Amino acid sequence: MNTELPLDLPQGPVAPPRRTATPFREPLPGPTRYTTVDSPLGELLLHGDGEALGGVLTPPRDGVERSVPQDWVAESKPFTEAARQLAAYFAGELREFDLPLAPAGTPWQLRVWRALTTIPYGETAGYGQLAGELGKPTASRAVGTANGRNPISVIVPCHRVIGANGSLTGYAGGLERKEYLLTLERAGRGG
Repeated sequence: MNTELPLDLPQGPVAPPRRTATPFREPLPGPTRYTTVDSPLGELLLHGDGEALGGVLTPPRDGVERSVPQDWVAESKPFTEAARQLAAYFAGELREFDLPLAPAGTPWQLRVWRALTTIPYGETAGYGQLAGELGKPTASRAVGTANGRNPISVIVPCHRVIGANGSLTGYAGGLERKEYLLTLERAGRGG
């Protein structure tokens, strides 16, 4: 697969103004609830605490069937709005998600994931750029590691982070999915 950015997306610094970071909250105690929804990326696994979304996971790239922990509870109702917004996003009708989010991560990961939510729809940023914005200009690898562990794919847009040379790099869901999401957003912004 060609990993050069084949899109007409801004490269290098993202033009201001940036969006306000999406707030996160602590997951509520209790069982993790989950459901699956169909998408152009394959079947997405959504999970959370019943009030806030804790994860949107793409299908495994290796073709192995995904399993969920035995103590998770299958329940679709808490994910009705997330499923609706994801469907609207994939239809090109939604640019910004408005959902309560409660990802579990280290303080550093949470900082990086919040920064990802400021990258506007259809634009990209580099790992080094994000590290600088977080006050850690030499931490581009640490940003990349945190980016790769983002549990809320698509909604917390880790797919909008590209290599310094404009190449598609590291996406847990696979580079073909990253390319799909960037192409979708480019079309959605009229470019």
